[in-house]
Amino acid sequence: MKTKLLIAQLLISTFIFIAPSTLFAAHHGEEQVKKHSLGDILDAQDDSAKARYEFRNPKETIEFFGIEPGMKVAEALPGGGWYSKILLPLLGQDGHLLGVDYSLDMWPHFGGFATAEFIEKRKTWTTTWTEGAQEWRGDDSADVSAVTFATMPEDLDGTLDAVVFIRALHNLARFSEQGDYLGNAISASFKALKPGGIVGIVQHQAREDRSDSWADGSNGYLKKSMIMSAMKAAGFEFVAESSVNENAKDQATEGDIVWRLPPSFGTSGDDEELKAKMTAIGESNRMTLKFRKPLADS
Repeated sequence: MKTKLLIAQLLISTFIFIAPSTLFAAHHGEEQVKKHSLGDILDAQDDSAKARYEFRNPKETIEFFGIEPGMKVAEALPGGGWYSKILLPLLGQDGHLLGVDYSLDMWPHFGGFATAEFIEKRKTWTTTWTEGAQEWRGDDSADVSAVTFATMPEDLDGTLDAVVFIRALHNLARFSEQGDYLGNAISASFKALKPGGIVGIVQHQAREDRSDSWADGSNGYLKKSMIMSAMKAAGFEFVAESSVNENAKDQATEGDIVWRLPPSFGTSGDDEELKAKMTAIGESNRMTLKFRKPLADS
């Protein structure tokens, strides 16, 4: 009987010792991990964002790029924040998200929507976008700021862990005759990254047997060989590619534009039959590439 009482007392005292500290800390830690997990962040997005997961594959894409909490990440042309709203809580309080716009002198080349009024508003984009992005932040989200590729400050040099170009390269490439916007953006990214820093690219992909004049970015598509060459010229090392965003149904050719496909349906208008054909194809075929700034001693 004395032995049983002794064992019972030991168990009780052990539980009392563990419960307030180790057990609570372990439970608290599980809650913290869950709070910041990519899966939970994606589950928390609104239905319009989730509707794009089938083709944008944000979980697989972010994991492939190796984006993790605490990183300082630049997102090219973040726009309305589809990816920003995922990255901000993922990067967390110790991280930072930097929105990066095209150089101001590139916008007039678009014509059409790029009116004088539009250009004037773009002059304050770094301020207005940063202010708007505050609405996407929670208590545990990363800080946020913004620059353009032409105005990256010197104190940014060697500070970024990653730069992501999500369907943002084609416009940089399409105006190459007016200015080396693609080359300048890649070079600016190289300068801002830490040694070993990553560039993640998702881009509408043209088949290599298509003409260079068609696959110059003006139709939304670029060839992988062109991007590989541009990245190598800037000093980047190719790390890997993923098939996660590929869509073999998209066999775009001369005369096709990427915006014929969902969600834009730019060429179908009220033609329901054509729209149905585009819907059956789905969103564009996209390459997903990962590059690295070489380590200082490599």
